[in-house]
Amino acid sequence: MEKGPVRMQLKATSAAGESLIARVMGTVKHRIAARSLTPGARLPSIRSFALTMKVSKSTVVEAYERLQAEGVIRSRPGSGFFVAAPLAPLTLAEIGPRLDRAVDPLWISRQALEPGEGVLRPGCGWLPPHWMPEEGLRRALRGIARGGAATLVDYGSPLGLLPLRQLLARRVAQHGIEASPDQILLTESGTQAIDLLCRFLLKPGDAVLVDDPCYFNFHALLRAHQAKIVGVPYTPGGPDIGRFAEALAEHKPRLYITNSAIHNPTGAMLSPLVGHRLLKLAEQAGLTIIEDDIFADFEETPAPRLAAFDGLERVVHIGSFSKTLSAAVRCGFIVAPRGWVEALTDLKIATCFGAAGFSSELVLTLLKDGSYRKHMETVRQRLAGAMAETARRLARIGITPWIEPQAGMFLWCRLPDGIDAAKLARQALARGIVLAPGNVFSHTQTASGFLRFNVAQSEDERLFRELAALLTAA
Repeated sequence: MEKGPVRMQLKATSAAGESLIARVMGTVKHRIAARSLTPGARLPSIRSFALTMKVSKSTVVEAYERLQAEGVIRSRPGSGFFVAAPLAPLTLAEIGPRLDRAVDPLWISRQALEPGEGVLRPGCGWLPPHWMPEEGLRRALRGIARGGAATLVDYGSPLGLLPLRQLLARRVAQHGIEASPDQILLTESGTQAIDLLCRFLLKPGDAVLVDDPCYFNFHALLRAHQAKIVGVPYTPGGPDIGRFAEALAEHKPRLYITNSAIHNPTGAMLSPLVGHRLLKLAEQAGLTIIEDDIFADFEETPAPRLAAFDGLERVVHIGSFSKTLSAAVRCGFIVAPRGWVEALTDLKIATCFGAAGFSSELVLTLLKDGSYRKHMETVRQRLAGAMAETARRLARIGITPWIEPQAGMFLWCRLPDGIDAAKLARQALARGIVLAPGNVFSHTQTASGFLRFNVAQSEDERLFRELAALLTAA
């Protein structure tokens, strides 16, 4: 008769046992990739990890032995097992939740950015090329080409082009935000603005509040900074204040990132009452707020700005021209408390050295000659028509908006009962349509029955015909 240890070993290396061992090994490797276990860190004891993983102690022993053989961990007699492998390059896909991985935020961005003949992109977050001011851009480019050589070939100043910062100070003042040009730092995009602020304010493990749902790239950026993401349910008037207060008490977050004007993906706008309550809670908790306002120029009637209520005490305001002028012209900005600007400028020098002087000159030219204002008047009119038409067409096939947005390009829509947005997105991609399923915007993965539609990218009848066919077949 075989002895007990031999029988145990045979059990552990059966087909089912091999699967359990692989699962334990995969969990350890995932924690190392996600930086929750770093070189030199002690692994859980065999007994505690067996309880956590709901496997036998012998399975954990075998998994640890194999990881040690691979050089991933090492043992210290009498002390336990420790991480030995050097950290692999950071992989954002390894940090995020595995659910809906096939259509995660980075996947959607890659699909939408890839050129493809005949591909429809109702899930993307920008205007179609034929909506953009091509002639104005060409005219501005010709003017810059006739100017001085420095604009064409030299680095820009670290803070950014002064005349543009002066103009931006006047523009944000129209929203009640009082800031001098010296409180404005030009960046290459809204995304770079958030990245610089995260570098400035966060350390790994810090908690950050986001709306649920929120712009999916907030999730990707925060994972890159190894922050702890906490989702707060979003309502038609702003974040759920009760849940916001609970999150502050439980997680002690360092930051809250939001859109207070046109919210992405819902199209909602912050109510003044919610804004005041939000700032009162933030003051009590010592919370810093990043207000992403890149859709400001899509508004007909300006919504409240947290930075205006707060006076730039604990709210940082950011903007960009990528969505309204040209995604190829990279120009964003940060409006920050005066005491932060020097440190943020140093970070900007360290990470990208100079400023995008060429893009800044181009934006300044278009803002000054009036062509940008006329362009945005046309865009707002076209979006209003596209919003009504897209909502009407979607309603015909059983897809209903969560709210009726007052402005902007996004419709946050509920699918018919029982339809999973991620599955629908995979099926649509096979038909040349890139959709934006709800769970990529939801940290808590509670939006599987929603899609975000960009109404400016939803003009083709083929979109609604294909969606109707997919829904009928479901």
